[in-house]
Amino acid sequence: MHNEIDESFQEYYDLFRELDPEVLQKKFLNALLKMQNGRRGSIWIKRGETYVCVEAAGIDSEDIVGVSLDAGAPSIVGWVIENGKMTVAKPGSDRRHNREMEAPFVVKSSLILCFPLQIDKQAFGAVQIIDTHPDGIHLNLDSSQLSPLQTLVEVCSISLWNAMCYSREQKKNRRLSSTLSRIKTENTIIGQSKAFHASMELVKSYADTDFNVLITGESGTGKELVAERLHKASARGDYPFLIQNCSAIPETLLESELFGYKKGAFTGATRDRAGLFEAADGGTVFLDEIGDMPMGTQAGLLRVLQKNEIKPLGSSRVQYINVRIIAATNKDLVGMVRENQFRQDLYYRLSILPVHLPPLRKRKEDIPLLARHFLNTECKKATIPEKKLSAEAKQHLVAYAWPGNIRELENLIRYLIATVPNEDIKADDLPEHILKTGSNGLTGHTDLMNSEAQTNGAQCLRDISAMTWPNLEKAYVIALMEKFNWNITWAAKASGINRSTFASRMRKLDINRGTGPS
Repeated sequence: MHNEIDESFQEYYDLFRELDPEVLQKKFLNALLKMQNGRRGSIWIKRGETYVCVEAAGIDSEDIVGVSLDAGAPSIVGWVIENGKMTVAKPGSDRRHNREMEAPFVVKSSLILCFPLQIDKQAFGAVQIIDTHPDGIHLNLDSSQLSPLQTLVEVCSISLWNAMCYSREQKKNRRLSSTLSRIKTENTIIGQSKAFHASMELVKSYADTDFNVLITGESGTGKELVAERLHKASARGDYPFLIQNCSAIPETLLESELFGYKKGAFTGATRDRAGLFEAADGGTVFLDEIGDMPMGTQAGLLRVLQKNEIKPLGSSRVQYINVRIIAATNKDLVGMVRENQFRQDLYYRLSILPVHLPPLRKRKEDIPLLARHFLNTECKKATIPEKKLSAEAKQHLVAYAWPGNIRELENLIRYLIATVPNEDIKADDLPEHILKTGSNGLTGHTDLMNSEAQTNGAQCLRDISAMTWPNLEKAYVIALMEKFNWNITWAAKASGINRSTFASRMRKLDINRGTGPS
């Protein structure tokens, strides 16, 4: 017998160096069952007013992991933890086994050997070795066996405690590192347009609730940025914010990424793996490109929304989670519902709180602000002096339609920082497609009006001959302001007079943004 114990101590030598609590728990429990010929076993950790099963092995073990016992209810685990003593007990003894937990089991416990897991003489958990033979004849309860076994458990208790502490510190460090990284790379949401402010007011009000949010808008409008702002401003802000692009991976991989899987669920599944929803428990999951989610995966997502439960691939049990879902799409989900390409019930559960982000072409007054912000940020990253856009370059940026939205503007600024050696970025430095804009903006340089006047001179003369001078001046100023998105500086420059004179004429003519043509 002593030789067997000595051999086990040698096996434990490697075990003591294991720093992954999950791996250590599994090896620890399996070694004890092997030494005692136990048919079932479990490890329990005290958490607040409950005892939680963190590892189980043997018959029906899959139904024990994750189970919680109330500290106030009688149980052998509870007795051992509270008294800090090893015990041997039968179900139904004064140190009663929790019969409700074993009620579904076909094979019941007949004899239970339970050791406390202690650190500095304080029990933080317990380990059970269980005999399921009706006569309880498998466990070796000789004192010559139990004494060295007790020593072994005490040493392993220290290793397990250290592994748990190490794991907690690692998680703290990862969270801190993630937070610092996020602070360094955090993007700022910038805008002053009415359409943008209306969307941000909705986001602000949505943060005070816990309902699901659906963000719609063209690609590049900043949906992920808004989702993160929404998460941070909510009560879940200190918990994880995890992202999954639903169009980035195939359906089978998407399911395993979202819901996790059990060991052996498919080829290559060599161990259990938590999915995104489980990892984000307590926080927020952002599902980008939700319109590309396959119909099969949509059914699983609906179960999350309806019952807060997930079922990992290969598992027969459901797990309960607590997450908020923010979804985003650049597709017409209503049209997809009509064409049976998206589940109607899922759409209504996702779009409880909708918010639409306007495209950059509808936020023209925000373009100079965003451009200046990107110039400042990217120049700092590149550790070079900040560059500036000339007034004419800004005019072209405002006139451009920006099909790629904010992302396209950000990439253009990066291009200009890399290609323009001077501090000032001029219109000639802009790419050709920016200079050649559509009919609603600049088509060349600021002599555009002169060329248009020459082309349409006769028609213009016929139209203005019936107008009074004040009406003609007012129509001209309004046309200029609309052309330059109500930027007085640019309009004044195009008119050939200084800004103060132009602004004075606007006040005399009672022209403001709401003024229509005469």
